[in-house]
Amino acid sequence: MSSVIDQVPLRKPPSRRLADTFEIWNRKLHYYLGLYFLFFLWLFAFSGLLLNHSSWKFAQFYPNRKVSKVERSIQPPTAATDMEQARDLMRQLGIHGEIEWTAPRSDAGRLDFRATKPAHFEDIKADFKQGRAAIEITEYNVWGLVRVLHTFTGVRRNDSRNQRDWILTTVWALSMDALAGGIIMMVFSSFYMWWVLKPKRILGLVALGMGAVVCGLFVFGLRWIYP
Repeated sequence: MSSVIDQVPLRKPPSRRLADTFEIWNRKLHYYLGLYFLFFLWLFAFSGLLLNHSSWKFAQFYPNRKVSKVERSIQPPTAATDMEQARDLMRQLGIHGEIEWTAPRSDAGRLDFRATKPAHFEDIKADFKQGRAAIEITEYNVWGLVRVLHTFTGVRRNDSRNQRDWILTTVWALSMDALAGGIIMMVFSSFYMWWVLKPKRILGLVALGMGAVVCGLFVFGLRWIYP
């Protein structure tokens, strides 16, 4: 007959309980992040293939773009800055998107800019004296949309005039920041889950080493091979 002491379950030490809790939440974080970012990852993987193989005929979008032109009457905006005037014109014309400055302004009676959405561009040339705006609309197909989303940021590094001014561009940029952070977290969680499985360490080290060599070749090695 077992004693009372034998019947009392042994309590795990605090360090072990903490490690068990970390492992549970690490696994949950890994697969829930993976499920949340699944379609983002597919989108970037597929659009990356399109960028890498622009000759694929089924994914041709630029030759199949649709271009149309319309002319609309406008009220000259009373705002002072170019940005405020562009937003006023977009409200009048019912246009939404990221404002992109395509040319320096040389005439106060004219304002030329582009309203950009992924795979949809509207070049607006407004003449305040005549009260008219000429609009050229360019639309890409779904392949063009997928490709544009791969590099769509709303800003240009060498152009201080173009800043994010459309709320959906900001949401997209924040989503991509979250995707990058999430992938980093998933990589670290994968590293931990692999390391605690001792029988898998050798094969894991081989895979890790191969990845480091290939990545290092492009990050550092090309500078040494082709100085």
